[in-house]
Amino acid sequence: MKIIVPMAGRGSRLRPHTLTVPKPLIPIAGKPIVHRLVEDIASVINRDIEEIAFIIHKDFGTQVEKDLIAIAEKLGAKGSIYYQEKPLGTAHAIMSAKESMTGPVVVAYADTLFRADFTLDTTADSVIWVQRVDDPSAFGVVQLNDKNEITDFVEKPKEFVSDLAIIGIYYFKSGETLRAELQYLLDNDIMKGGEYQLTDGLENMKLKGMKFVPGKVDHWMDCGNKDVTVETNSRMLNFLHNDGKNLVSDTVTLENSTIIPPCYIGEGVVLKNSTVGPNVSLGDNTKVADSTIKNSLVQTNAVITNAQLDNAMIGNHAVFNGKFTAVSIGDYSVLE
Repeated sequence: MKIIVPMAGRGSRLRPHTLTVPKPLIPIAGKPIVHRLVEDIASVINRDIEEIAFIIHKDFGTQVEKDLIAIAEKLGAKGSIYYQEKPLGTAHAIMSAKESMTGPVVVAYADTLFRADFTLDTTADSVIWVQRVDDPSAFGVVQLNDKNEITDFVEKPKEFVSDLAIIGIYYFKSGETLRAELQYLLDNDIMKGGEYQLTDGLENMKLKGMKFVPGKVDHWMDCGNKDVTVETNSRMLNFLHNDGKNLVSDTVTLENSTIIPPCYIGEGVVLKNSTVGPNVSLGDNTKVADSTIKNSLVQTNAVITNAQLDNAMIGNHAVFNGKFTAVSIGDYSVLE
């Protein structure tokens, strides 16, 4: 089994944090989004992962590439790096990794996390992960027949046709078949809105009689902007806490301070005269003094003093000293 992860977009809605770090490497409960994503996929498909192919932009840099290769190797897989230089749509992005599209493959967009408890139907030609949503008009949705097979893909329906939204994770029994269908779109310049769309390839596959079934997830968590990323961090902390995971490092220094779970507290964190939690992630080597922090995501090596933070997101090496609350501070920023 191979996993293909298109992630060449920089994540403009999550600026300033994504000015220095690609969105899929933003940590959620102490682990990069993309790392959690591929781990969760591996647990659902319950098969050995041979390769994880990451599709990035060349300007992400060598350190990002090394970090991604390390994520793959932690799952016992080969890590591969491909580049998409122009944003020409979902099909174009996937085809940037066409050399890795052999055998069974999972395609997963690296801006979403999920929790699911189902067994992958490997007899189907394709499984498309979906989640029920309150407002289907904002999503691409699928329609099912009485055999629980997908009969139609509808992009942002103006009238109700289904509430099963496509979350951006797909299984294909044959990577070669997917590659051929997407190559057909590129060769014949079949575009919508100036982009090559994966759904056009899926529609062609369905018309040829291929079987599509839904993989329904229990929880779908977005990481599109600061507020929903902080919320996703809180939700993931609660899931991990309820799973019995220990999220607080043994190297934390506590001086007249309290941690209210669930919290992720990284290596070398120092807390003085502070209350942290619930729903807080503090990255490695962060220092907090005379502060109260809840429902917030703080990355590594930050320094926070005299703060009352709620729904905050603070980047690596940032310095914050003040009375503001719902802040969003990027890497190396100073506010004091």
